[in-house]
Amino acid sequence: MSVPTAQSLLSLASAVSGSVWARGDDGLADEVACFNTAVVHDPDVVVAAENAGDVALAVGYATAQGLPVRVQATGHGAFEPITHGVLVSTRRLDSVVVDPVAREARIGAGARWGSVILAAAEHGLAPITGSSPSVGAVGYTLGGGLGPLARTFGFTADYATEFTVVTADGGLVRASADEHPDLFAALRGGKGGLGIVVEMRLRLVELASFYGGGLFYDADAIEPALRAWAEWVRTVPDTVNSSVALLRIPDIEEAPPPLRGRTVLHLRYAFVGSPEDGELLLAPMRDAAPVFLDLVREMPAADVGLVHSDPDTPGPGWDRGLMLTGLDQEFVTALLEVLGPETEAPFIAAEVRHLGGATARRPAGLDSVGGREAAFTLVLIGIPVPELFAEVLPRAADAVVARIAPWRATTTNVNFAGHITSAQEFASAWPADAFERLAVTRTAYDPGRVFSYGPA
Repeated sequence: MSVPTAQSLLSLASAVSGSVWARGDDGLADEVACFNTAVVHDPDVVVAAENAGDVALAVGYATAQGLPVRVQATGHGAFEPITHGVLVSTRRLDSVVVDPVAREARIGAGARWGSVILAAAEHGLAPITGSSPSVGAVGYTLGGGLGPLARTFGFTADYATEFTVVTADGGLVRASADEHPDLFAALRGGKGGLGIVVEMRLRLVELASFYGGGLFYDADAIEPALRAWAEWVRTVPDTVNSSVALLRIPDIEEAPPPLRGRTVLHLRYAFVGSPEDGELLLAPMRDAAPVFLDLVREMPAADVGLVHSDPDTPGPGWDRGLMLTGLDQEFVTALLEVLGPETEAPFIAAEVRHLGGATARRPAGLDSVGGREAAFTLVLIGIPVPELFAEVLPRAADAVVARIAPWRATTTNVNFAGHITSAQEFASAWPADAFERLAVTRTAYDPGRVFSYGPA
């Protein structure tokens, strides 16, 4: 295992515009802090890049030292500690430039969705974004991107038109449908092991507002509402996007007062069209069971984060995700047996998200997005107690997965898979043909595996 020398670090620090830390230096921990505070990185070297040139210098340094390279922007995708090699922090590459005529945004590697959303909204435009505005836009898109409007507009990666990438040899490459199309196809859903994306171009859509928000059903209304939702999603058009989340809200000050200490079903709804049509389509769910909190209304496109209202402050986290071929009333029965309000499952949330529509349609050209054939996603989020992460939560999740096995899809999506620990899980994050192409492309652009990615 190579250990960086003091002289080599001084040379790197003098070459880059940003900052350089070695293990043990003050400031390193703050620079690499993760959104999931249960994960604490402590790599050999951290380079806080100020520009693409810094990223290239960091990669060149790592290659010369025989060290692997990893990258982090916002830290939302951290599942295990990085304890070796060079970690490139791209959070300062956070520029967002919108071209309203071309309906396109240039997005830096460290930009969060919130910045992109606000910049686009000034022109009546919107990105096809994730559910949380605090998530990094580039890292999310590299995994495919499955947000609150996905049934209507598709995966976020479908809207990427160009990536600017620092490759393993330290070169700067532009990947698009016309230049390096193999790399472009890999980056649209392939996630990692291909280089460090320093900027991407993303098509925007004309969207000023939509009809959406959330309905909350109390514990005794969860079963009828969930059963109604399982039937309702069979009938809705592609303009209707929805998910349901079984939530166990702790009785703590940080929880919203109306939900504090409750077990509820949260129906997330986003309709692209007139408020009148959106209200009409949602009516069966408003009538299915008593609603104790109705937050659905016409809202600006910039408020898309309110549909899911995901937490936006760091904290310890554990999750596991998979995809489903479909669901029916038997699935609802199975799910409630293991996660219903009468159970003591150690999860604060269990979300089922409706797919289909535009998510099932591939864009022009090749891509590497996993999960297009799935009908739903299922994500389990454990209670935020790190002592339970190693054994208790995995065992409980295994029991849930075993119970709903008849509905489980054979493939998933890398952004939803959670912490991948085996080669089989890794391969299942993409269709077989895409996985094979990814392996070829990774080898072509990174033959020495500088960009460590996937299980060893």
